[in-house]
Amino acid sequence: MTEHRVVFDFEIDFSNGGGIQGQGFRLDIDGDDIADADLAAYIVKDMRLLMVGEVRILNKQIIQEAHKRGAADVPQVD
Repeated sequence: MTEHRVVFDFEIDFSNGGGIQGQGFRLDIDGDDIADADLAAYIVKDMRLLMVGEVRILNKQIIQEAHKRGAADVPQVD
């Protein structure tokens, strides 16, 4: 079975001011694609962020690469 990861940049604005950015961020994904909205929810949940305003996903690429986490470590996006 082929394993996929998503490589992307992101910008997150907080509703109370400020924000964070990530470049070249990699995450394991199930399947061969992930919607930007699902990826944004995944980041917020995985990083346990609060008071999140806008999330922008940039330069997204899906690559074939072995997963780095076990299945129990990957947060479930509702």
